[in-house]
Formats: sequence, C-alpha cells, structure tokens
Amino acid sequence: MKHLVAIAILLTLATGTARADNCGRSREYLLGGLGGDITMPPQAYEDLFRVCVAASTMANVKDAYILKDGGIAVIPKQDTVAATASTLAQFCDAYPKATLRFLTRKELLLTKSVTGIVRISSTSATPCKKIKGLS
Repeated sequence: MKHLVAIAILLTLATGTARADNCGRSREYLLGGLGGDITMPPQAYEDLFRVCVAASTMANVKDAYILKDGGIAVIPKQDTVAATASTLAQFCDAYPKATLRFLTRKELLLTKSVTGIVRISSTSATPCKKIKGLS
C-alpha cells in the first residue's frame, strides 16, 4: 500500500513538472533572444513564469505558455463555457493584473511549436483588470 501511495505522488509530481515545461520553454525562447525584441523588461518575463507555472497546475489547464506581449496562454482540458469561466475566475482571483488567453483548437493546429504559440497576441482576451472592474 505504501508503494502505491509513493508511486501516485511521483506521478503527480512528474505531471506537474511536465506541464510547467512549456512555461520554461517559452521563457527561454523569449529571454534567449530567439523571439526578437522583447516588449517588456526581462524581470517581467521572470514574474510571468511564476504565474504561468501556477496556471499550469489549475484543474482545467492542460498546458500553459508565456506570450511575448505579456499574457499567459493556456490549452484547456475541457473546452466548455462553464469550465472556461471557472478557470478564468480562479486565475483572475489569483492574478488580478494578468491576462489569460485560451488557445483554440484551430490555433493549435496552425501553431505546432512553442515558438509559434509565444507569438500569439493576447489582445483578443479580456484582461483580468477589466473583468474584476479594476480599470
């Protein structure tokens, strides 16, 4: 029984790390100069990395990325209105100054790599400030 618990814990930790990989990859791409001129100071992308990792652990998030323009992009596990609303509410409660962008299936088909996703704009997403009535 102890072995089963230990295996379950290791699998949970491994899954969380795997989901955070694309947060790290997108940060490395942006800060490594591969994405061209970055639009924010390097420290801002480091702060976004922490937000991205936290977003990647949310219940309805399959994967998360840092966007070049400062948003966080996520691939949802369930693409329903209720699941999306719940994830957005949870994210905006935790990060009221951030912007969460849900990636569509069509976008994922067109952008097959981290580099393509990082370049996606978050301007079509409503910032948490506006959702929470802070601006």
